[in-house]
Amino acid sequence: MAEDRQEQFSGTKQVAENHRFDEAALYDYLVAHIDGFAGPMQVEEFKGGQSNPTYKLVTPDRSYVLRRKPPGLLLKSAHAVDREYKVITALNKTNVPVPQTFCLCEDESIIGTIFYVMEFVAGRVIWEPLVPGVTVEERRQIFDSQVAFMADLHMVDYKAIGLEDFGKPGNYFARQISRWTKQYQASETEEIVEMNRLIDWLPGNIPDDDSVSLVHGDFRLDNAVLHPTEPRIVAVLDWELATLGHPLGDFTYHLMQWRNPDSALGVTPEAELKAMGIPTEAEYAAAYCARTGRDEITNLDYYFAYNFFRLAGILQGIRGRVRDGTAASEQAIEMSSRVRPLAEAAWLYAQKAGAVA
Repeated sequence: MAEDRQEQFSGTKQVAENHRFDEAALYDYLVAHIDGFAGPMQVEEFKGGQSNPTYKLVTPDRSYVLRRKPPGLLLKSAHAVDREYKVITALNKTNVPVPQTFCLCEDESIIGTIFYVMEFVAGRVIWEPLVPGVTVEERRQIFDSQVAFMADLHMVDYKAIGLEDFGKPGNYFARQISRWTKQYQASETEEIVEMNRLIDWLPGNIPDDDSVSLVHGDFRLDNAVLHPTEPRIVAVLDWELATLGHPLGDFTYHLMQWRNPDSALGVTPEAELKAMGIPTEAEYAAAYCARTGRDEITNLDYYFAYNFFRLAGILQGIRGRVRDGTAASEQAIEMSSRVRPLAEAAWLYAQKAGAVA
């Protein structure tokens, strides 16, 4: 199964018919806007990813990556590749591992939508959270590299790198609940009672902790590039959901892999995880707290309810794009079928946190 998933999502493919564009127009633009860019240029499409079509641009001297908004009808504020470009560019000034950026094109006449270009970072993208094919010690270090990334990101002085206006500090959970409620309702394809209950309950029960940091919004191992041979992250990708937010919202979204029945981390017994070099949920949370100066993370049931709800809202958006014909990959239909189970899981955690039907 791991090999199937790794094969399904890894590498590139021929550009899909609905994602093609005028390659000559792109080439002319890049020659004019990127120092040293020279052809011939070959365009391939990455297999992985559900949201923004992503392409590998291969030239004789080096390879580049292009991220664009998908063509077609889109939800307002979705697919914000300009925000991705801004945050990655700013983080190049820090110790957070991100690719180098080269240009942002907001002229839709070039390839039909706005896009940006960054470096292609060579390495390994692992699509299985249990990280098959490495030693126990390497696996331990890869998990340590993940928690180090989250802690380093949340400790960044976002004002010092020009991201003071990258979001509204404070009231993060209230704004996120509102955002994903609107996305869910705009993309709704069937009534899910648990989602409606969560929409009513979550806003009035937000924990009293209004910390602010830069957040990634969707960090998983498959959104990172590992060094080709060493057990460490060399670049983190997919910053579409990044904003100024709450560090615990961001971290517990990452932590919910240990609770998610759709994740191998969530269904593997603790003893087996430890034998593989993978920390338990409690050990991983403690490592994050040690790196960020927190004593502990309280209100976990609320955070898990919120994050399962949020993920359901994200996947409902993908389901809506399947309906509208704008989803960016063949796996989108399969992913969108998870909305109801995620909503049901979110409501169970809400009930643990005190919600009643």
